Amino acid sequence: MGTRTSPTSAEQGVTTGRRTLMLALATLGFAVNFWAWALLSPLGPLFKDSLGLSAFQQALLVAVPVVVGSVGRIPVGALTDRFGGRVMFPLVSVVTIVPVLFIGWWGHSSLAALLVGGFFLGVGGTAFAVGVPFVNAWFPPRRRGLAIGVFGAGMGGTAISALTTVPLVDAAGTSTPFVVTAVVLAVYAVVAFLVLRDAPGRVVPAESLGRRLADTLRLPVTWHASALYAVAFGGYVAFSVYLPAYLKTAYGLTQSDAANRMAGFVLLAVVMRPLGGWLSDRFGPVRVLALALGVVTAGAILQAFTPPLMPLGTIAFLSMAAALGAGSGAVFALVALLAPANRVGSVTGVVGAAGGLGGFVPPLVMGALYGAVSSYALGLAALAAVACAATLFTATVVRRSVRRR
Repeated sequence: MGTRTSPTSAEQGVTTGRRTLMLALATLGFAVNFWAWALLSPLGPLFKDSLGLSAFQQALLVAVPVVVGSVGRIPVGALTDRFGGRVMFPLVSVVTIVPVLFIGWWGHSSLAALLVGGFFLGVGGTAFAVGVPFVNAWFPPRRRGLAIGVFGAGMGGTAISALTTVPLVDAAGTSTPFVVTAVVLAVYAVVAFLVLRDAPGRVVPAESLGRRLADTLRLPVTWHASALYAVAFGGYVAFSVYLPAYLKTAYGLTQSDAANRMAGFVLLAVVMRPLGGWLSDRFGPVRVLALALGVVTAGAILQAFTPPLMPLGTIAFLSMAAALGAGSGAVFALVALLAPANRVGSVTGVVGAAGGLGGFVPPLVMGALYGAVSSYALGLAALAAVACAATLFTATVVRRSVRRR
């Protein structure tokens, strides 16, 4: 059960320009918060050298914000269903400023302090669960795949981090990228508070938070989309946080070169995410997901043999980036297609958590395996097996769910 914030006639009067503005502000908020969320990843090799970290400790450092940001999406998504994006976007942005400044000013001198700061930095990763229900409410069903795909391009905030963090540290010291990010977060929070508005006719659930989460967990789409997003977005997150360390170790690249190549990976995935949503509107999310996951399978098999970086390794990574981006967009086209309107935030929270957790495990596995056998081959082979299983799951179980709707 739920109530509407205003009559259906108000919905009909919404202009394209108004929708576009809300989508742009939501995407900007996602990007800014993801920029903050990913600050530790480009500095992983630096902290490894300065603090004498093991491969596993380095992987843990960059993975902690991922898991907190992922689990935090569950309550934040449910709270967004209740209070709306106008409240939650500024709130998440302001809260994220605190760990950003803590790490920049005091928390980068020890592993323990970095882990504490990284834990709370995970709040920035919950912005995703704010934006999906916010955007979903603004757009009609036939346009939601593309709209949510465009919003999902805000994950390019990790590319901003990759491109700017190391140069800012080299130019002006370790605290500089954190201070810059905190200022940008503060400016966005003010703009969002003044300009963002929730969609006319937004469905506001009347049940308690616990009841809504329990009902959400009973929906098949919650579990189907969670499994697929754990592979698609989880793979993207895993590469975006661990790729610099992988490239530096496996191919002997410099820290700056590895960060730049990671940024290229991220940018391609970002570009492909709206395309995945658009293609899902045109051809259905099942077809897009099956194709994308098949490409990931092939790319991971190729990279498991650690081929020369030019051209085979680059082809493998860029193919996987494009497929993971398109697949991530297709998952939320599936959510928009199957989830009840007043459950989109709650479903998004659970699915987003699964995606983030999917990104938490691989860096730890890769770090542990490399520490044990000095090879990344087993980790990439495991990715190939998981992606292959997800392809078969999409083509069978998920396809049947869509046909039954």
